[in-house]
Amino acid sequence: MTLSALLLAAALAPAFAESKALVVQIELDRAGYSANALDGAWGAKSRRAAAAFLAAQGVKPTTSAALEPDWLYDNVFKARARSPYRVETVTAADLAALVAIPDTPEEKERLDRLGYESIKEMFAERGHLTERALERLNPGVDWANVAVGTRIRLPDFASTAPTNEAACVRISLSRFEIRAEDANGRLLALFPCSIARDKAALPPQGELTIVTRIANPNYTLDRKYILPPGPNTPVGTVWLGLSLPGYGIHGTPRPETIGRAESHGCFRLANWNAARLYALVRAGTRVVIEE
Repeated sequence: MTLSALLLAAALAPAFAESKALVVQIELDRAGYSANALDGAWGAKSRRAAAAFLAAQGVKPTTSAALEPDWLYDNVFKARARSPYRVETVTAADLAALVAIPDTPEEKERLDRLGYESIKEMFAERGHLTERALERLNPGVDWANVAVGTRIRLPDFASTAPTNEAACVRISLSRFEIRAEDANGRLLALFPCSIARDKAALPPQGELTIVTRIANPNYTLDRKYILPPGPNTPVGTVWLGLSLPGYGIHGTPRPETIGRAESHGCFRLANWNAARLYALVRAGTRVVIEE
């Protein structure tokens, strides 16, 4: 980048980092109410996360403004002392972990791991961000030539691991979301999800259970190829098998697509949300599929 471009990028960085919409998305995500890949754009997933958060706090919005970032920031999150960001340094191990993923299943099967293909992809996932939002937070970074020691600003989720256990997981087919609840029906976490594109492939409404929990699963493709584990495996970094054979809740290598009807029948989450749900459930946890 030229000097003038770098100066312009530096001038634009604080505006995006200080965006109320992005800061509120981060705070909601920290609390367990995900708007999926964070981008600073306020839409339906952000409003649903905000509504669920306020309901859990016992707050009943009296106007639609209460579900908008300005109101949420000024009335709920502005006084919170903890910074929304941390700075992480790219390490030699980060660069060594990158892989070039080939096109054919035969070649993929020979890899040890379907890992990240770029530092941008790796750090966007660490920050629960879209890749474009990561770029906007770090406008001075040359993403094509990231070196050891490069400092990258990310949303800080270091202290937000779930501490409770879910008694029930509810999957809404119409709202494209998964809710984890405790034994008293209290909402513990909310995650946007993707469902089957073909309605005939949707599992029937009713009760199931989680029967398997697998972190870093491999993936059998066409009953012929066994693809190695990694964030770019078709099922991402987590598989939660359901008591209906062939169905499960899992991660995805394409987090920015979550919230659409595009899966083959299973329920997709961003890898970071799949990992959160994995931590909340056990074999035998109830799963309720509903409209």
